[in-house]
Amino acid sequence: MKSDQPKVLHEVGGRAMLDWAIDAAQGVGAERVLVVTGAHAPEVRAHAARRLGDASLAVQDPPLGTGHAVRAAEVALAGFDGDVAVLYGDAPLIQADRVAELFAARAQRQGIAVLGFRARDPLGYGRLITDASGQLERIVEEKDASEAERAVDLCNSGVLCVDARVLFQVLSMVKNDNAKGEYYLTDIVALGRSAGFASHIVEADEAEVLGVNSRVELAQAEALFQARARRAAMEAGVTLIDPSSVYFSHDTEIASDVVIEPNVFFGCGVKVAKGARIHSFCHFERAEIGEGAQIGPFARFRPGAKLGKKVKIGNFVEVKNSTFGDGAKASHLAYIGDADVGARANLGAGTITCNYDGFDKHRTEIGEEAFIGSDTALVAPVKVGARAYTGAGSVITKNVSDDALAVARGRQMELELWGKRFREKKTAQRAASKPKESE
Repeated sequence: MKSDQPKVLHEVGGRAMLDWAIDAAQGVGAERVLVVTGAHAPEVRAHAARRLGDASLAVQDPPLGTGHAVRAAEVALAGFDGDVAVLYGDAPLIQADRVAELFAARAQRQGIAVLGFRARDPLGYGRLITDASGQLERIVEEKDASEAERAVDLCNSGVLCVDARVLFQVLSMVKNDNAKGEYYLTDIVALGRSAGFASHIVEADEAEVLGVNSRVELAQAEALFQARARRAAMEAGVTLIDPSSVYFSHDTEIASDVVIEPNVFFGCGVKVAKGARIHSFCHFERAEIGEGAQIGPFARFRPGAKLGKKVKIGNFVEVKNSTFGDGAKASHLAYIGDADVGARANLGAGTITCNYDGFDKHRTEIGEEAFIGSDTALVAPVKVGARAYTGAGSVITKNVSDDALAVARGRQMELELWGKRFREKKTAQRAASKPKESE
């Protein structure tokens, strides 16, 4: 990855790849979830501990291959009676349904269930070698495969499911006499077969089992996630005018009859209610958009933005940690931060809530049906009452009563004929300074 950040903490769909694997395990109802990390990756251990607790961690030290990694969990699983599925922190697209298929295959046919896929280009993958009856015989790594074996397109994802006791019994027999000098988890298939444990293949689509080992593959995983998310949104009743230009996060929630125009980005924690329309070039992060709202174009929503029904937020408006009541409007060119805007209030162009004094954030309250004149600066903490008005260009530093008009700007002065005299003076100065032509 050429990164200071551990590979499995790089994000797909706005979340660490490791979290996708944990979610797949939890989504299938696993009784226990263990994360095996390397001693060289304290950030990974800290991340997993925040989600699962320290009791769910095992450390592989030193790293001597996938089989060795699984053996690192043996002590933590002592006394466990049940099936174990092995997933990978760099394969973020495997879904809980596919893991459930592995458990089901184990329950039906016993032995070892292995997740495989048909590769368009099998170069670099371990091959699943079957016998004449189609039963899995062994898994051969690319570097150890013969020419005939390399021609096989049925490949190993690395994901498998097996009885815990069988797993560790067979792992104890794995040797490291291979091209890499590592203990391969894949060797348990051939060793298990010799010990009388049959192995079976569950096939997945190649895209679902993509492993990420580079920035290029990270981008590929992101593209596959986005394609999946866009399709799911459209199948749920969302209109995407140009699906390829809309970007979702793992937890984006879009209700039916929402229309999303091109070039829209949804960060984490965004919910959009039924019937809203999102115009082009909008950016959302940890925000809630109410039913029937009209948003953008070119609007930005930062964490804590929450809009009621039929709110209108127009072009070049930024909303942060603020609520808008039903029918409120900020149609253009405004910054609304740390504010509560009442129902049907109207915020004119250039409205700014001055919420930060360099040390603390302060809130602004705008009452129902208030009208904030264009280019008003609301210096928080301040409250504008219901149905109150502020004059355009005002700097409001004191509370405004219900139904009142507040004007806070310098008085306009007029000097008659000043413009005429100024132009005459400047014209005369330029004429005097112009060089005379020589005779």
